Amino acid sequence: MTNLRLEPGTPAPDFSLLDQDGTPVTLADLRGQKTVLYFYPAAMTPGCTTQACDFRDSIASLEGAGYRVVGVSRDEPSKLAKFRDRDGLTFPLLSDPDHAVHSAYGVWGEKMNYGKVVEGVIRSTFVLDEQGVITVAQYNVKATGHVARLRKTLGVDA
Repeated sequence: MTNLRLEPGTPAPDFSLLDQDGTPVTLADLRGQKTVLYFYPAAMTPGCTTQACDFRDSIASLEGAGYRVVGVSRDEPSKLAKFRDRDGLTFPLLSDPDHAVHSAYGVWGEKMNYGKVVEGVIRSTFVLDEQGVITVAQYNVKATGHVARLRKTLGVDA
């Protein structure tokens, strides 16, 4: 099975998801500011915690360069709220329990996990411009060091 891949220059697929507080967030809400939209497998797991904390620790430099950060997972809003509170996360976390938005972005599908092919979340990051057009699409990113590599791609100093 081949997964859909979004390319730079493509309009980001529309969505409406609940954040960690149960508030709806749409793609239209994100227009007007550059956005780092990242998809991760599960809140409060080691790799996802590392990645989220790296975004948290880089938020000042990213925001200073005009980027907002938004995370998306299949976790329910209540678990996302616990994740935010436990790790002091300062950006929205969106809930996509039926993985419809994951599928629209091409981040749900077959992947290798400990040497086995499984279906699940493909850790990926998209950068959207102010109009909601994808400028960067990164699939199969590693949790550790990803934010530093992304900042380098974006030309954002630490």
